[in-house]
Amino acid sequence: MKHTLSVVVEDESGVLSRVAGLFARRSFNIRSLTVGPAEVDGQSRLTMVVLGDDQALQQMTKQLDKLVNVLQVLNLTQRPTVERELMLLKVAAPAEVRGAIFDLVQVFRARVVDVADEALIVEVVGDPGKLAALERLMTPFGILEIARTGKVALERASGVNTELLKVSSSETQVLA
Repeated sequence: MKHTLSVVVEDESGVLSRVAGLFARRSFNIRSLTVGPAEVDGQSRLTMVVLGDDQALQQMTKQLDKLVNVLQVLNLTQRPTVERELMLLKVAAPAEVRGAIFDLVQVFRARVVDVADEALIVEVVGDPGKLAALERLMTPFGILEIARTGKVALERASGVNTELLKVSSSETQVLA
């Protein structure tokens, strides 16, 4: 199962290496890792997506908490969150298909950020599902390169779980 962890650490050299090393020593694969300044000077927030069962992840969380420079560990997997990721796609775009690509870009509220004779670079920001959907639809045009930031996530202040709303609204549509 995929788990999303939000880890607040002291902003010091070697902290990221120690956190990543902890996962590597226990054969956990980090699928996504983003790091940036947190809301307090001298602190950084790591957002990690890791694979593993609940019990193993609970043990990893406890071990993370024991690291000296780790200030907070929060498992966001079952919590209401806002998740975003940035993806740049370089797509083959000869003149005859360029209009179709621009149409898809608009539907996904993405942007074309570079235009060349035979290719476009598209920027899209959103939840990982949105990025995967756009990537799948762009594949027939010929994806030349992809760069993704990895997931960033924060727990929702409102406490509203939009994933549950999606499920309940789709169930309501099926019943209607």
